[in-house]
Amino acid sequence: QVQLVESGGGLVQAGDSLRLSCAASGRTFSSNVAAWFRQVPGKERQFVGYISTGGGSTYYADSVKGRFTISWDNAKKTMYLQMNSLKPEDTAVYYCASPRGTIFGASITSPSGYNYWGQGTQVTVSS
Repeated sequence: QVQLVESGGGLVQAGDSLRLSCAASGRTFSSNVAAWFRQVPGKERQFVGYISTGGGSTYYADSVKGRFTISWDNAKKTMYLQMNSLKPEDTAVYYCASPRGTIFGASITSPSGYNYWGQGTQVTVSS
């Protein structure tokens, strides 16, 4: 079992930066990837990006590429999402997620590929 707790959300203005944290406990991040998703009311949960827990490689959705960066601190068992140049359309509840085992391909960018989720943290960007 993996427990995930996000923090760092808040209200910012367009162009500002925020850093979200995802602290893990239990059988922490025993899979090959960990990811961030976001969701707005009435819409499906959307993939933001993932990091390979082994090699540290990352992949991002086009909507955040060049502005968001995912990093991983193994000693602290914490994943981060650095968000720069925030836009009002980035407003959402942000979730970190980890699968139970090894996942590949389309499963990595789909919420259905993940078994463990944090409670979410609200990010609101005003114009």
